[in-house]
Amino acid sequence: MPPLLLLLLAASASVHRTELRVTTVDGVHVAVREIRPGAARAGAAPMVLVHGARVPGIGSFDLPVPGGSLAEDLALRTGARVYLLDARGYGRSDRPAAMSRPAEESRPLSRSFEVVRDVDAVVRRVLARTGARQVTLLGWATGGLWAGQYAALWPERVGTLILLNALYGGSAVHPMVGPGSALADPARPDRLSPDLGGYARADAASLLRPWDRSLGADAASRRDPAIAEAYVRAALASDPDSGRTNPPALRAPLGALEDSFTQAAGRRLYDAGAITAAVVLVRGSADFWSRPEDVQAFAHDAVRARSVRTVEIPEGSHFLHLETADRGRAQLLDVVSEAVR
Repeated sequence: MPPLLLLLLAASASVHRTELRVTTVDGVHVAVREIRPGAARAGAAPMVLVHGARVPGIGSFDLPVPGGSLAEDLALRTGARVYLLDARGYGRSDRPAAMSRPAEESRPLSRSFEVVRDVDAVVRRVLARTGARQVTLLGWATGGLWAGQYAALWPERVGTLILLNALYGGSAVHPMVGPGSALADPARPDRLSPDLGGYARADAASLLRPWDRSLGADAASRRDPAIAEAYVRAALASDPDSGRTNPPALRAPLGALEDSFTQAAGRRLYDAGAITAAVVLVRGSADFWSRPEDVQAFAHDAVRARSVRTVEIPEGSHFLHLETADRGRAQLLDVVSEAVR
């Protein structure tokens, strides 16, 4: 094969990463990573990926190991620029001053009504940078709350909305984060515990525990150990204070858990009826976070959406985008790629 052709093929299979920073309307600096494909597709809407409650953008979507970067794989498959943000209180973005004080001195930090300002600042910058009129917004878990709430508030800026394993408020029963759970007030189980602080720390064991539990004895065939190691490494590296504890532990705001408690109790934090995007609701059948009722309720409410597609990935876990191709990751890539064609 001629050397020039080899170079062109290599360039088309590569991506370029650029670190950006944007400022929200309330003065918070938000970190963003741009992943630009070597072979961009003309007219492809830029894609913004929104992380969940504990691990910020890079650890969730751009691990430097094979099969660990959903962002890179989407950029290469769709030809779109992909952007990862760190919500306030996470990763390289500004942290509330209260996160430098004991957690019990503040109420849960980084609530959804605040984080949507971060999403807004990123979307505005992405649209200005690319010249596009709308973005594709993909949110995982609590990121699905933030993405969905944003799409309801500013529907004109979101062309496609993809929610992965996200709560919505479809049921009042959720043993993990709903009424009567460990998050509830023992005296009033339908209310959040008043003792929940501003943030919590998570060490390596804590980060992997829910993932390990969902995989059970099948872990070796469903998850590459290199991805698990990279996930923990990126998560701990995202907080410059993680090394101050033994074992090292990152800080994660607990506003996401307060909002999740509300949704797990069957209450909506936004109305999907305001969304006009094409909507894709993806849920792994073995997800411990979202419930089938959340998908059903969202689809019922989304009366103004351009279209609504629901996809259940058989045996897919909460972390399916970080697992092996045959355990849901390949299907997720296919679903997202089809949605943005």
